[in-house]
Amino acid sequence: MLMQLHQLRYFVAVAETRHFTHAADSVGITQPSLSKQIHVLEADLGAPLFERVRGGTRLTAAGEVLLPLARRILADVDTARREVQELVGVRRGRLRLGATPSLCASLAPPVLRRFRDAHPNVELRVEESGSQDLVRDLLRGELDLALIIQPAPGPDPALRVEPILREGLVVASTDPLPGTTVDGALPLAELRDHPLVMFRTGYDLRDATLDACRQAGFEPTLAVDGAEMDSVLSFVAAGLGVALVPGIVVTGRPGIRITPLAPPGVHRTIALARRREGEPTHAARALRRILFGYLRDAAERDGLPAGVHPTFDPTG
Repeated sequence: MLMQLHQLRYFVAVAETRHFTHAADSVGITQPSLSKQIHVLEADLGAPLFERVRGGTRLTAAGEVLLPLARRILADVDTARREVQELVGVRRGRLRLGATPSLCASLAPPVLRRFRDAHPNVELRVEESGSQDLVRDLLRGELDLALIIQPAPGPDPALRVEPILREGLVVASTDPLPGTTVDGALPLAELRDHPLVMFRTGYDLRDATLDACRQAGFEPTLAVDGAEMDSVLSFVAAGLGVALVPGIVVTGRPGIRITPLAPPGVHRTIALARRREGEPTHAARALRRILFGYLRDAAERDGLPAGVHPTFDPTG
């Protein structure tokens, strides 16, 4: 088999654009040249990878099988190239970090500041998205590391996931909420009487909120559905409804009050994730060291927000 890396790149480009001409433009070659290389690849594999449909192309069964493998191969090649180039000083290095919106606004900034101070020449790229999207991009090799919310069913076996923090969710509102206990906490069941501002599909907080309400025996009423983190907080501040959010994102935010949930509450685990296959880059290893160092320092000086606790031994 004479499969070439450039053929795999062309194949992935066509698979992602669903169009030969658009794919050729994206990789910087002519459409006839790209088509020829795809035909050579198909001949080597002994199966067609695309079929023509109205307005473009779609993957065949063989193409569907090849696509994740091709992405993984290309990601591994890029990682190998960066590792060698970093080692010999040809490049300054690059780090691709993903984080959920709440972590982008809270944990990522001080950690990345420490990283930048220690490694000023490393190129940083940050992707802000929900954990499901970040896991997808990790598996595709498009991210080196990601700060995600660990799913209840357990992490994808293709990922190496290290739990780092456990945090409780709080109720964000503009006014005092009826139904609180004498110590100021709100039983989760009381949320049945409060319309919720809900995160868009793909947010971990959406699933956590809906699951918690259903376990408490009710289907929540939604005042607004499909919002991003900043929009959720703005809608709450405007009095449209309440929301379950990490306390860290509303601490000190004008116009919003925080009400803790009565035990057992709703908790989530923050984790650092990377692909299990392949070795992390020098930059990824450096960020991990800095992240754990920052969390140890914060735990020692009681600098973590209320309700947030390390899931590792901070003295280790």
